Amino acid sequence: MITKIQDPSYLNQVAQTYKGVLNIVNKLKPQSGAWVSKSGGALHGGAKDLSPTFADGFWYLDQLGMASTYNHKVFCRQTLIGGNYALLNTTTSIPNPDTTGPYLHTYSCTSMEPTYGSLVLAVTQESNPNLRVYAHCAKKKPGISIIFLNLSKDSSFNVTLPNYEHQSRNSRSTDVAKPEFRGSKDREEYHLAALAGNIQGQIVLLNDVPMVPTETFDIPTMEPKLVNASTPISIAAHSIVYVTIRDFQAPARA
Repeated sequence: MITKIQDPSYLNQVAQTYKGVLNIVNKLKPQSGAWVSKSGGALHGGAKDLSPTFADGFWYLDQLGMASTYNHKVFCRQTLIGGNYALLNTTTSIPNPDTTGPYLHTYSCTSMEPTYGSLVLAVTQESNPNLRVYAHCAKKKPGISIIFLNLSKDSSFNVTLPNYEHQSRNSRSTDVAKPEFRGSKDREEYHLAALAGNIQGQIVLLNDVPMVPTETFDIPTMEPKLVNASTPISIAAHSIVYVTIRDFQAPARA
């Protein structure tokens, strides 16, 4: 199971299911939207050494990104408490690692404003199948929010976003519009990794800070790392990175 959850070809298999459901919805009820009504990282209560660990986030967040690209409106997770795939520890009620990623999916934690909008952006990445990428328009403010999932235990990546102003002036008028980066404002980065690199552990590091409840059982403050938006984005091995860029403009259609 731990091997499968890090295998991009295995994760890709469910895309045919999402695509098939989308085709049925578009044919029979195009004004509606599909829901994933019950989902977990493994059957029969989840996998004991996987579902409540950091590693399950590779599957979970990939599912959220993939489902949205096929116009699924709701993704329900099995379960809040109970079994090994619970979002809360069944003994202590302390959040398991799978709570951190979806929280960042929804909020920019310094301002408590929603980050991911409803408009999904098409993203292609052909350099390495172990790097999974999904993107949405940001909510409320201009810009985009991107999630990078690095399934590789050995390889890190530096991702450079194209700057439209630096593209060749000789491009044909029929070329597809390229993404545009303007200015040098800071971007917000949230880097998720496993404590001591143990992806089957239950302690998540957010920008190197352990995500453990406070003495009053509150969620720790989630501060972004501010990085010059014109520099490459670094994605460490076996890590998950959320990035919000406020002054990035990408061609999009509703």
